[in-house]
Amino acid sequence: MTLRIDRSKPTPLFRQIYERYRSAIEQGTLRPGDRVASARSLAAELGVARGTIETAYNQLTGEGYFSSRGQAGTVVSPSLPLHRPARRDAPRRADTRTSGDALKQPGEPPPMQLGIPALDAFPRKLWSRLAARRARAMNAADMFYGDPCGYAPLREAIAAYLLVSRGVSCHAAQVLVTGGYRASLSLVARTLLKKDDRVWIEDPGFPPTHEVLRAAGQRAVPVPVDEDGLVVARGLRKAPKARMAVVTPSHQAPLGVSMTLARRLQLLEWATRANAWIVEDDYDGEYRYAGAPLPALKSLDGNDRVLYAGSFSKVLFPGLALGYLVVPESLRARFEEAARIGSNGCPQATQAVVADFMREGHFPRHLKKMRLLYARRRAMLAAGLLKAFGDEVRIDLRSGGMHLIARFDKRRESDAELALRAQQAGLNCQPLSARGVAGPAAQGLLMGFTNIATAAEANRLAAKLRAAFG
Repeated sequence: MTLRIDRSKPTPLFRQIYERYRSAIEQGTLRPGDRVASARSLAAELGVARGTIETAYNQLTGEGYFSSRGQAGTVVSPSLPLHRPARRDAPRRADTRTSGDALKQPGEPPPMQLGIPALDAFPRKLWSRLAARRARAMNAADMFYGDPCGYAPLREAIAAYLLVSRGVSCHAAQVLVTGGYRASLSLVARTLLKKDDRVWIEDPGFPPTHEVLRAAGQRAVPVPVDEDGLVVARGLRKAPKARMAVVTPSHQAPLGVSMTLARRLQLLEWATRANAWIVEDDYDGEYRYAGAPLPALKSLDGNDRVLYAGSFSKVLFPGLALGYLVVPESLRARFEEAARIGSNGCPQATQAVVADFMREGHFPRHLKKMRLLYARRRAMLAAGLLKAFGDEVRIDLRSGGMHLIARFDKRRESDAELALRAQQAGLNCQPLSARGVAGPAAQGLLMGFTNIATAAEANRLAAKLRAAFG
């Protein structure tokens, strides 16, 4: 395979290499078991640092595309399915007898999956009653296209909830219902940004943020995150005239730190002075286990520079595919027009059930229950890991969130190698290093704990992880 990199692109070199290899594997150019060039030889061929190649290889290994065989080199993972490209003379019309077999239905999430709420604790019977009631009351108007900006009662319920719970003062017309965080950020990008506009993103950060901005034609500027949150001073040095910043201030993804008040004010001051915008992704701000949930960054926004993005995927269940975006009043008309042009909106029947769930008081009760449950489940997983690994593991327990970070500093293997071993054992741990944007982040394993129901299960999973590491 001929590999080329483009130094004129804003995409980091390690990311270009990663994407070329992944594409070659998925298209069948590289097949399971094929050997790939060593990091040293490829670095010499491309004229880049060896660490750049190793970063790309570690990410490919962590995601299961590559398999390291020590002195024997690195190969395309033999466990990947063989790629079978379609024949050129194949009929264009699918065979209805077999086409359905090619579509695999997703099963239950594997243990330690990130970002999945406790599916076993969701009030399904209550939800079924609300959905059935809505179905029985359906009339002709309910079967027509709804408002592209969202179902009015749901927008009202979201505005009321945000005022009480997150300190965000807005009216229903400022709330737009979307298909989730990606849809919200995509709507913001196409409404407020131009091609090649620079946008601050957190490093390490949430991969979909970079993916959406890149697809929209913007230039992401990685800004480091420390114990106080986004390092605004570094952003000012790298791109003082950026048009936007995307942040997770309540619970940073993936490090779990909360942005301090000083940093929040500094970020707001920059946005006002630079006439820039801030997108606040408050994806799990409600899940705080020490003290009350922190007020949203939007609650401090006296100059209307913040757009607030929330999602029901983490607080209810991902299958809803619903999120929301709160925009400044000065931008409301622009966003209404963009929403009208961009889509017919989200399913109105689904929005109506969510509105009933919120307006009848079930939503805050569910969140309170989940906070208590997640605090217990996090403690159970932490105890299980300590029992299995002892002083070989160091666990980051932040004030909130839906995952913890386990660090195995005494082991020689990288976190990507450890993550691959865990995944091969059926545990969906993810390497922290792969969340770096400008380069690999620190070492550690990201582990979801929300669906670990008992202490016995936590101990079993931890023992299984220990066995996978060898």
